[in-house]
Amino acid sequence: MLPRYENKLSEIRSMISELLLQIIRTSEETLHAFENGDTALYESARNHLKNLQSDANRIDNEIIKTFALFGPEADELRLLVAYLKMTNELDRIGDGMRKYARRLQEHCAGECDLSVLTGAMIQLHKTTLNALQYIYECLESRELCDAEELYRKVMVEESKNDDLFSIMEKELLTLIITSGELSVEYVKVLGTLRKLERSGDRAVNIAALLLYAQKGGELHIYN
Repeated sequence: MLPRYENKLSEIRSMISELLLQIIRTSEETLHAFENGDTALYESARNHLKNLQSDANRIDNEIIKTFALFGPEADELRLLVAYLKMTNELDRIGDGMRKYARRLQEHCAGECDLSVLTGAMIQLHKTTLNALQYIYECLESRELCDAEELYRKVMVEESKNDDLFSIMEKELLTLIITSGELSVEYVKVLGTLRKLERSGDRAVNIAALLLYAQKGGELHIYN
């Protein structure tokens, strides 16, 4: 392909990487806020993603323009398709992370006792954060990134994520049954944690897209 096309691909990859970095910063600050009881940091965390939708749309527009201008084929086409699908996954992860930060702040200020869940919640958050950081490192050094190794690493974190969520789900179901008037609030906590759990699934989707872009084959994506 022409150098101009390669430059456009590099530009798109940098835009995707920057969007992912903003999601990671939101995730890191939300985790720090929860661990340290710093309520002011929740709002700061959400502010990293205040332009999430417009940023994602801008990336999509650049990808579509690249399709139209260069008519890529074979490997180049596969890479652009992966980038286009990746933007959607990042948009959904970012939206979920922003909502998670807002709802977690509300839960911490409410009457629910989250102390029994604190350790598992922190570990759940860290598994998602680890997976996103692996993907970011891969995007930043695409030429050196082994997509198969990345996929394995992200799958390990997602497996931990699933196990931790299952443990907390059982604990929360017990609290929902036994907590009387607070049962509704614990149902909301479960919904909030599910958003974090789904981010792990979407991280796997992104790793699968990078593997597809690098190796080809069939593409399997979580709904």
